[in-house]
Amino acid sequence: MTTLHITIGDRDSLREETLRQLDDASTDDEDDVEQWGDRRVLSFGSYDDLVEHLSPMRLSLVRAIAEHEPESMRETARIVDRDVSDVHGDLKQLALLDVIELADSGPGQSTQPIVPYERIEVDIAVPLVDDEPSSDKAEV
Repeated sequence: MTTLHITIGDRDSLREETLRQLDDASTDDEDDVEQWGDRRVLSFGSYDDLVEHLSPMRLSLVRAIAEHEPESMRETARIVDRDVSDVHGDLKQLALLDVIELADSGPGQSTQPIVPYERIEVDIAVPLVDDEPSSDKAEV
C-alpha cells in the first residue's frame, strides 16, 4: 500500500526524523525496507503552511480524483462542481507538492489528474508544554 505521510514540525526535527527513518530502513530486514519505500513523506514547517497548501477544499479534490478517476481537469471540475480555472490552479499546486500527478496525453489532449497513493496520513503533534527547560527557573 502506498501512503503519503504528512508531517508538521521545525526543519531540524524533520531532518532528524528523516535520518532516523533512513537508519532504521538500512538496519531492518528487506520486508520493512519495502514498506518504508512505499511511504512518501511531505513535511510542512507549521500548521499554517499545511492549511495554506492543503486546504480542506484541496483535500476534497484529491479524494474526488481518487474516487472517480476523472479523465481530465475539466471532468474533475465538473465532479466537484467548481470553476475549471480554480480547479486547474489547485491541481497545479497539488502536483507541485507531489500529492497528485498530472498525466499528459500529448499535444492538444487532456491532462489527467492521478492520485498515486492509496492512503494519506497526517501527523500533527501539538506540544502542550515546552520540551526544553526554561532558563528562568532557579537550579537547586
